[in-house]
Amino acid sequence: MDKDIKKLLPLDLWSYFYQLTQIPRPSRYEKKVVEFVENFGKTNQFETQIDQTGNIILKKPATKGMENRKGVILQAHLDMVPQKEAGKIHDFINDSIEAYIDGEWVSANQTTLGADNGIGVAAILALLASKDIEHGPIEALFTIAEEVGMIGAFGLKSEMLHGEILLNLDSEDEGELYIGCAGGADTKAIFNYKEELAPKSFKSFKISIEGLKGGHSGLDINLKRGNANAMMNRLLINANQHFGLILSSINGGNVRNAIPRESHAVVALPENEVENFFKFSKEIENYYKKTLNNDRNFTISIAEVDMPKSFIDVDTFDNLLNAIHLCPNGVIKMSRDIEGVVETSSNLAIVKSDNETITVSLFHRSSSEQAKKDLCIQIKEIFAKYGAKVEQYGNSPGWEPNTSSPILNIMKKVYQHNFGKIPEVKVIHAGLECGVLGATYPHLDMISFGPTIRYPHSPDEKVHIESVGKFYKFLAETLASIPIR
Repeated sequence: MDKDIKKLLPLDLWSYFYQLTQIPRPSRYEKKVVEFVENFGKTNQFETQIDQTGNIILKKPATKGMENRKGVILQAHLDMVPQKEAGKIHDFINDSIEAYIDGEWVSANQTTLGADNGIGVAAILALLASKDIEHGPIEALFTIAEEVGMIGAFGLKSEMLHGEILLNLDSEDEGELYIGCAGGADTKAIFNYKEELAPKSFKSFKISIEGLKGGHSGLDINLKRGNANAMMNRLLINANQHFGLILSSINGGNVRNAIPRESHAVVALPENEVENFFKFSKEIENYYKKTLNNDRNFTISIAEVDMPKSFIDVDTFDNLLNAIHLCPNGVIKMSRDIEGVVETSSNLAIVKSDNETITVSLFHRSSSEQAKKDLCIQIKEIFAKYGAKVEQYGNSPGWEPNTSSPILNIMKKVYQHNFGKIPEVKVIHAGLECGVLGATYPHLDMISFGPTIRYPHSPDEKVHIESVGKFYKFLAETLASIPIR
């Protein structure tokens, strides 16, 4: 296992990426990485500013002879999604990422890698530090908390930036240019419950669903992977009906924009139904192993545990099960205009009990604003019907495609000249900060692109080494081709 990614080409980019892997930076814990970028800016004598939200902006003057070019904003986000394999000991707030070279890829040891969006950040730092790349005026925008609702992008004020072109470095397929993205919205449903004692002659067990692939709740939502929360609910609702199962606690998923890979529930049921329950659980496991697409290396395990002191009252348990059962999850609708692209989806992200409440968190995406609104209304009505307090927030706008974009036409020509083919032009079923930033800066001509990253938001995340070099060369050549104001 070769861990020395600093030897990869381009050296400067990979060196900065390695330094980023050594800085813990899950969403909302970006202080250390902001300080790292701030020190970089001051060391290189760039104008450096941290705004009231916590975003950091570095400004580099044009190279000689390029002063009359349009200003370019290079943009990437500093945070990463913290996901790890079951049993992996790793504290994302304090521990560095164990990145290593795995053939043609760079991966991490049983955790997310942070190539999303660390490669974009590293590319900007390498470019700012370079002495031999021609470019016009550059503003480098590093946002915070992108993965938990684009908090940094939403908090950016309209007077902070002055460029005319924005290059977002947060896409994940080299050779593709993205000109549009889905908008997003969050739903949180909170059930209040009463504590009850377990009936006599009951036995208690912990149910664990583990080993699912998970993945990005936008990019991977159409891969028909298992959602641990949905799978657990199916098991519980049937076991409740057939065996009189009751629930003490539940904990599934931990971030809104990743398909949940694990779910754990502590339950109890009558002693005389234990054997039947075990048989049924095995049937559920076999059913999913047959029906899930390329996501069959999971387990449903059941272990006897000490009887908990209390259980969730039966009425609230029934309401929780029924609401989740009726709640849309996964792909809701495919695009009618673009073949193979998801239009609308929903991710049953988190189900967690704590302190006499059960919180269900969902994240919805759509390239249609009306479809997103309709889905939010539908889900709110379902949970409200079953007695939950429903909050909806974090509504982020989509990014409407502009096929006549001047920078798009330039970048297509640059790519063809350097790599011998025309890049694909696409929209993405994921949230990009371009939607939010475009609402604040409506004059911006925007493109999103990046290297090839697979399985972001999961411990399988990896970035293709060769694609990083091509991506960086493409970025440099694009900057050299920016037109005159």
